[in-house]
Amino acid sequence: MRWLALCTFLALLASGCERSSVADSGSKEQESAEKIAPAKSKEPIKTLPQVDVSGLDDFSRGIWLDMVNELLSPCGDPVSVARCVAENRKCKRCVPGARYVARLVDDGYSRDEIREIYRVRYDDDTKVTLTHKGCPLRGSPMAPVTIYEFSDFQCPHCRMAAPYLKKIVDGSNGKVKLVFKQYPLPGHPKAREAAKAAIAADRQGKFWEMHDLIFKNQARLETANFENYAKDLGLDIERFRGDMKSKEVEKKIDADRAEGKKVGVDSTPSIYVNDRRFVFPPEELAEYINEEIGQ
Repeated sequence: MRWLALCTFLALLASGCERSSVADSGSKEQESAEKIAPAKSKEPIKTLPQVDVSGLDDFSRGIWLDMVNELLSPCGDPVSVARCVAENRKCKRCVPGARYVARLVDDGYSRDEIREIYRVRYDDDTKVTLTHKGCPLRGSPMAPVTIYEFSDFQCPHCRMAAPYLKKIVDGSNGKVKLVFKQYPLPGHPKAREAAKAAIAADRQGKFWEMHDLIFKNQARLETANFENYAKDLGLDIERFRGDMKSKEVEKKIDADRAEGKKVGVDSTPSIYVNDRRFVFPPEELAEYINEEIGQ
């Protein structure tokens, strides 16, 4: 089941690409009180025609009903998701929220896991503030859905995620954009030089081309190779060398890392969608993105 994939993915994050010493933002999230709908005199909602749960068996449907009657509206109103849907409230995220809970139930998550996953996606306390200013961007700047990726060029998991993220953006019909953040890990001694090369290429309008070349040749992260890639891309080599050594490029890397630490990045790749931490395996990102587009 997918919950097993989630456990595997989290284990990879912990051991595959080295974690930083900064505590995960999740520790702070766990300290906040879990928000559930207050007790009501009204009877629980027993059916929601707006949400197709025909794929759930009777037992799973019972869990789903319990959860949507317990969890608060995604818009923060003091009513349950179920009542928000049943009463046709103004919150446009209630129906997608109820469908999201049905998907989590179908994927085999426990009640406690569903509460936590729902909280990460919808609770005010788990929303972060990220900026795309000065960062490489793939896709339309006006796209309503933004993916932020904190990445390390020496991390094999980042290399595997790169083509998948590109495919999502390219297939979104202008509805998704990807913002790249540099997050070279201390345990990857060649990652910072690779980040410099990518930023130097970005200064000549060739970030994504350099990005792809670096990941394609991840086993050969040497300065001489970066210069060869720059020549292949038609870059001004003297300018490229100067930018590789510039303090401004160093500051850009430090700024991205500082922003990542602030929001709780502790491993790579760390992905955020519309300012929310994405906590699932990469293969579930497309479905999650489609849900965001629908909201």
